[in-house]
Amino acid sequence: MIRDWAAALAVYLDRRVLSLLFLGFSSGLPLALTGSTLAARLEQAGISLTEIGLIALVGIAYTLKFFWSPLVDRLPLPLLTARFGRRRGWMLFAQVMLLVAVAMMAPLDPSEPAGLLRLVSWAAVVAFASATQDIVIDAYRTEILEESRLGAGAANLVFGYRIAMLVSGGGALIIANYYGWTAAYAAMAVCMVVGMITVLVNPEPKVRRTAESERLEEAGAARLAGAPRGVRSAALWVHSAVICPFAEFMTRPGWIAVLLFIVFYKYGDALLGFMATPFYLRTGFSLAEIGVLSKGWGLAATLIGAGLGGWLVARHGVLKSLLICGVLQAASNLVFALQAYVGYSLPMLAVTIGFENLTGGMGTTAFVAYLSSLCNVAYTATQYALLSSLAAASRTALSAGGGWLADQTGWLMFFLLTTLAALPGLALLIWMMRRYPPEEKPPATAVPHPD
Repeated sequence: MIRDWAAALAVYLDRRVLSLLFLGFSSGLPLALTGSTLAARLEQAGISLTEIGLIALVGIAYTLKFFWSPLVDRLPLPLLTARFGRRRGWMLFAQVMLLVAVAMMAPLDPSEPAGLLRLVSWAAVVAFASATQDIVIDAYRTEILEESRLGAGAANLVFGYRIAMLVSGGGALIIANYYGWTAAYAAMAVCMVVGMITVLVNPEPKVRRTAESERLEEAGAARLAGAPRGVRSAALWVHSAVICPFAEFMTRPGWIAVLLFIVFYKYGDALLGFMATPFYLRTGFSLAEIGVLSKGWGLAATLIGAGLGGWLVARHGVLKSLLICGVLQAASNLVFALQAYVGYSLPMLAVTIGFENLTGGMGTTAFVAYLSSLCNVAYTATQYALLSSLAAASRTALSAGGGWLADQTGWLMFFLLTTLAALPGLALLIWMMRRYPPEEKPPATAVPHPD
C-alpha cells in the first residue's frame, strides 16, 4: 500500500508533469486581472454592476481563440520559432505581451472616463494574450504526456492555476488594500516571469501525427493534386491546419451533444463567479478580509478538491466524475444563497468560500481531463482551443448579464437562479452517459514529423 501511494505521488514529481504546475500558474494569473480582481477595482471606482457585467466581455478572447489557434499551431514566429521551437516560441511571445499589457493597466484610473476606456482596452489585450498562451500550453501539455499521465498533468495544471488565482485574486486585493491598485497590477506583471523561466528550462516536444490525421491530409492532397504549385501549397496548409482538426472531431459519435455539454457544464458556476467579489463587498467584507479568507482559505480547499477530483476520475471514470462534481458545484450556489440570507458573517463566509472552492477544484480537474481525452494528438492546439473556447463561452458571453440579473432580482434570488442554470448541463450529461457510453480508445500511433 505504501509503495502504491509512493508511486502515485512520484508521478507528480516527473519533470514533465511538474512543469505544468508552473505553466498552470502562468495560465491562471491573467484571468483574475480581467475578472474578479478587475471587478473589485471597478466596484471601488463606483462603476455600476450592469457596467461591470458588460466589461466582463473583454474575456471574449477566451471564447473565440479557436479562430486563431490554427495559426498558433502551425505558423512559425520570426526568430522565436527557430530559436525555441514551435510551442515554446509562441509561449514566450504571449508571455511578453502579457507582462507589458498588465503593466500598462497598473497606473490607470477607472473613475475617469478616459482612464476607464484605456483600462478596458488593455484588459482586452491581456485577455487576447492570455487566450493565446492557453492555446499553446494546452497543446504542450497534451504532447509531452502519455495518456496514463494526463490525469496527473491536469491536477498539477489546476494546482498551479489556482495558486495563480490566489496571487492575482487575493494577493492583488491585499496589495491594493495597503498600497493601491497601481502597485497591485505592477506586482502581477512581474509574476509573469515565472512562466518565461519555465519555458526556457523545459524542452520542445516533438510533433506527432496519427493514422487518422495522415488519412485526412492525404485525402486533401489527392483532391488538390491538379492545382498550381503555389495554390496547392497554400491550400494544403489551410486544409491540414484548419479543416482537418474540425473534420476529425466531427467524425465522433454525438459530437454536437459534446459541444453543447461543454458550453453548459459550468454555466451556473460562471454566472455566479464574476459577481462574487462585488457581492462580498456589498455585504460589508473588506478587501483584506476577502483576500485572506476568500483566497487563502479558498486555495487550500481548491487543492484538496483538485486531489479529490483526480481520485474520482481514476476511481469512477471521467463521465461519472463529471456528474458527481457537477451536482456539488450546483450545491455550492445554494451556499451563496445562504450567505446572502445570513449577511455579514466571517464564519459563514469561510463555509461559503470553502465549499465553492472545494467543488470548483473537483469539477475543474475532471473537466480538464475530459477535454484532454477528446483531443487527437495530431491536432491538440486547434481541437483543445475549440473545446476550451466553448467552455469559456459560459464564463464570458453567456454570463455577461449576471450583473443585470443581480441588479434586478437581489442577491438571494440571483444565487437561486444561478443554481437552476447548472441543471441543463447536468441533464445533458446524464443523457450522454446513456446514449454514448464510454468506449475503450485504440492507442494512437504517433510518428515524428518536421515543423
